[in-house]
Amino acid sequence: MDVFVILGLFVIFCAVLILPFSAKKIEKNLELFLFCCGILALTISGFTTLSGEPTGWSLAIITEALTSPLNIASVWGIPIGIVQIVLIVGLLIYCFHHRLERAINTVVESLSLTLIVPLLIIVLGLISSIISAILAAIILVEIVNALPLVKEAKIEITVISCFSIGLGAGLTPLGEPLTTIVISKLAGEPYHAGFLFLFDKLGIYIVPAVIILGILGLLALKKRKTDETSLKCVVERETVRDIVIRAGKVYLFIMALIFLGEGFKPLILGYVVLIPPEALYWANMVSAVLDNATLAAAEISPVLSLNQITSALLGLLISGGMLIPGNIPNIIAAGKTGITSREWARLGIPLGLALMAVFFCILFIPTLLGLA
Repeated sequence: MDVFVILGLFVIFCAVLILPFSAKKIEKNLELFLFCCGILALTISGFTTLSGEPTGWSLAIITEALTSPLNIASVWGIPIGIVQIVLIVGLLIYCFHHRLERAINTVVESLSLTLIVPLLIIVLGLISSIISAILAAIILVEIVNALPLVKEAKIEITVISCFSIGLGAGLTPLGEPLTTIVISKLAGEPYHAGFLFLFDKLGIYIVPAVIILGILGLLALKKRKTDETSLKCVVERETVRDIVIRAGKVYLFIMALIFLGEGFKPLILGYVVLIPPEALYWANMVSAVLDNATLAAAEISPVLSLNQITSALLGLLISGGMLIPGNIPNIIAAGKTGITSREWARLGIPLGLALMAVFFCILFIPTLLGLA
């Protein structure tokens, strides 16, 4: 691979990782920044080839970038995508916000916040594999924004919840694009992966982790005082313009992730997939800034053992919560609540590293010590 391509892609990766934290203008326009970086990465990758196949710009990539945000599933022959979900749910909340506000107030009056917060994190985490991580994230931010909590508590609970949603979405192919790709790649010999394949293999790790995240959410709540100026929940009514702009930003964000994922393929396929399983687990932390579906498509194969598949997927799912670009739920939640890259990383990075360390010990230490 040309040194120019390697250095160019490495510089772009460093820019994506560092600049959102050091430049306020970039932080406020993160979607546009990532979109520009994706265009640069895809352009630079066009100066090399992979296994004789051309890389860089193509009509297929442009078509995927334009259509993927609008088409993740089909209901009665009608394409449904992330952008439509964000837009439709936003408009429904706009129309029925008074009813939603009353419903949330009723729940808060009936149950204490110390019960609501962990239940919210656990339930949304577990059902995200059925209703999709996107819809779970939208529900999350509407409820968290309405709760009578100080800003710091809302940020911490949102970040922890997005870790839970990102992990929980890994249990079925309905949860997110990554899981859909994995099931399609493992559908044949020797695994014959079906709808419950991921739940059977990952559930023993993910379900306890989601429950632990619920407990962490409770600890975060107790650490922060509730807003004593008002115990009444208020659902803010956005303007239609705000709702449309947010849907447009999500569209741009997803296009950016597709361009970045395709642009970094020379590095992913040339180096990342050659890393030993123990190191690959940690190397998958790059999914904190890259599309984890692209990484899964490159890494997951029927020739891998179950342990290799499990460790690779857990590394991708966990690290996706560390930074805003790592997961679509993060993107939706941060955009709706106004969480900055720095605010997210302040909790997301240490929490992600702690989860990665715990699961590394569970997955690899027994083998390295010769105990398994």
